[in-house]
Amino acid sequence: MADPAIAIVGAGPAGIRAAEALARHGLAAVLVDEAPKGGGQIYRQAPDVFRRPYSARYGFEARKARALHEAIARLAGAIDYRSSTLAWNVWDRKLDTLHDGHTGRIGFDVLVIAAGAMDRILPLPGWTLPGVYSLGGAQIALKVQGCAIGRRVAFVGTGPLLYLVAYQYAKAGARVAAVLDTSSAADKRGALSAMGAEPRTLAKGLYYRAWLGAHRIAIEEGATDLAIAGDGGVRELRYRRGGIDKSVDCDAVGLGFGLKPETQLADLAGCAFRFDRDSRQWLPERNADGESSVPNVYLAGDGARIGGADAAELWGERVGLAIAARFGRPRDAVRIAAIDARLARLAKFRAALERAFPIPSQLAALADDTILCRCESIRVGQAKAAIRDFALVEMNRMKAITRIGMGRCQGRMCGLAAAELLAAQCGRDVASVGRLRGQPPVKPIPMPWAGSP
Repeated sequence: MADPAIAIVGAGPAGIRAAEALARHGLAAVLVDEAPKGGGQIYRQAPDVFRRPYSARYGFEARKARALHEAIARLAGAIDYRSSTLAWNVWDRKLDTLHDGHTGRIGFDVLVIAAGAMDRILPLPGWTLPGVYSLGGAQIALKVQGCAIGRRVAFVGTGPLLYLVAYQYAKAGARVAAVLDTSSAADKRGALSAMGAEPRTLAKGLYYRAWLGAHRIAIEEGATDLAIAGDGGVRELRYRRGGIDKSVDCDAVGLGFGLKPETQLADLAGCAFRFDRDSRQWLPERNADGESSVPNVYLAGDGARIGGADAAELWGERVGLAIAARFGRPRDAVRIAAIDARLARLAKFRAALERAFPIPSQLAALADDTILCRCESIRVGQAKAAIRDFALVEMNRMKAITRIGMGRCQGRMCGLAAAELLAAQCGRDVASVGRLRGQPPVKPIPMPWAGSP
């Protein structure tokens, strides 16, 4: 059996471990990644001139980060690693790519999509003001550039990343004004026993929160009616808790409501999707080997379902082993069984996290002048009017009427929020309104013009 042409998209934990497993079995791959260095978002590498030690950049995860970085360095001679390269389309067993302004095309027999995740953002008044960043963006500034997003930063939203980024900022010496969590203490207590499936991970999360409290950083749980105020920039963060209106003085805000998988390439590859009620998102289907509904298209890591860095590494290796076995290499049943058992425990932990940090249901109450789609400057009131006037009940029809999801982000920022708003306005379950169909390019690319070099 001839060896297949294998393409991997994403050099984060999943993509690196997939390439490593394949290389161990004598199978080469083309590994494509947008970043200049491998590691993904969680283990993002700093520029060569940046001298902060691993312990300062990655904290408890320093050992894992170093191991992953060393793994991709070892793979350099065994794979075709193409950094700073965007995969912007999948069609007919080919990847369309962009590198340094030049387009390219990679043919494949087997495709591994390990595209990772991004912040899940929900709109609130003032979220488009200068000085408002996603939690992931705030983390990049700290890890890669060694700087804070402001002089006095407030962090708001929900999910484990909220506390991690606030801790990282405070630990680095930044001034953290407050941490506002839309989930309640009761939400977390209800899921605490189930989170015991991963005691070490739970302990780290509890440590971050306790450390913030010990350093007198205000933490408010159950925050509602969030709004960012300012004139030309962030001035304060307003919220309500326990029936009392409150505010926090700040000049920057880190915002995020958990994570969402980057599923656009899976969509373009023709993968079947299903609605996941825990995370309230449409996710691509995959079997125990990580194979999607499309033969020889595999999904690994957070790009298929949010599971965290440990699960991403395991899924990457699991997919690599499955591909190797399919193409004539011995199936490592013992290792596969161990990976599956660990992934099952991590899945239980992740399900508990979804219960501990639920998505707030505040969209229906947003003021009409709040921007819903920032790319096209569509406000909540405009979306509501279109839903009413055109009797909208489906997301792609809503897109055609309102232009929501037609901007630079292709609905990556506003799509989930728009679906929640549409469902609330038409009185339907959010699953029934569907999802925005993927369109190439999945991210902005330069357009050629006559006479260009």
